[in-house]
Amino acid sequence: MLIGAIEAGGTKFVCAVGDENGRIIEKTSFPTTSPEDTLVMAKKFFSSFKIEALGVGTFGPVNLDRKSTTYGTILNTPKIKWRYYPLLERLKTDYEIPVYLGTDVNAASLGEYHFGAGEQVDSCLYMTVGTGIGAGFVIDGEVFQGKNHPEMGHILIKPHPNDSFIGSCPSHGSCLEGLASGTAMEKRYGVKAHLLENIDHVWEIEAYYLAQALMNYYVILSPEKMIVGGGVMKQAKLYTMVQKQFMELLNGYLEVEHVDELIVAPKLEDEQGVKGAIALAIKDLV
Repeated sequence: MLIGAIEAGGTKFVCAVGDENGRIIEKTSFPTTSPEDTLVMAKKFFSSFKIEALGVGTFGPVNLDRKSTTYGTILNTPKIKWRYYPLLERLKTDYEIPVYLGTDVNAASLGEYHFGAGEQVDSCLYMTVGTGIGAGFVIDGEVFQGKNHPEMGHILIKPHPNDSFIGSCPSHGSCLEGLASGTAMEKRYGVKAHLLENIDHVWEIEAYYLAQALMNYYVILSPEKMIVGGGVMKQAKLYTMVQKQFMELLNGYLEVEHVDELIVAPKLEDEQGVKGAIALAIKDLV
């Protein structure tokens, strides 16, 4: 069985074809431009394969309320040309096969749950820390979703005592994404995060914010694994710093025997999205 997968990012589209075991057979990527030009490029790639279903993890916000008449429509995104675009309807028209749609971070969560760091547990949370911050929670193979998809990157957190930055989120200012995303770090310090590698206080502040978020998720959802990825987490020393801050913030309230087994790095490198899109399609096919 060949499954098509799209990781529809705000910057680039990654298209892949794989099998039900998450093995990627072929993959390509190209910039996200207008809906018409981008989706034509995707269709050209998939035309070389006889795919039986298509899984899509898209940037958002996107309407995932199945009861809504605009289910599958991109909502009030900063990408003007995609605003209120009926993505699911267009894909169903283009391919005439089952199409399964979720958010990019929820798809990545499914990828790590089925094929990566969450493979041996019943529940896991995946958080990506990059240009923005998002997280998805999977339990017993199902992604958690209410009326619409969670926006875990926009929780409100306490500012670090030594951080006077007001935040970069246009909606909330100093929410998690506004304080700890790669965008926030660049606006705070004037350079991209990877150029700050040797400045310890930068990463202490970052670890404080990420640890707060993970503690909040942990006391609410109690996941067996919390997998943290994204471009900012390429700074490998962050994992130990976040684990330490997490335990300090938790302060013995809940027992955690091995924090290094609870808060972990992804195993799928940069393929969580497309492998998760495959998992999204397989989940609804079987």
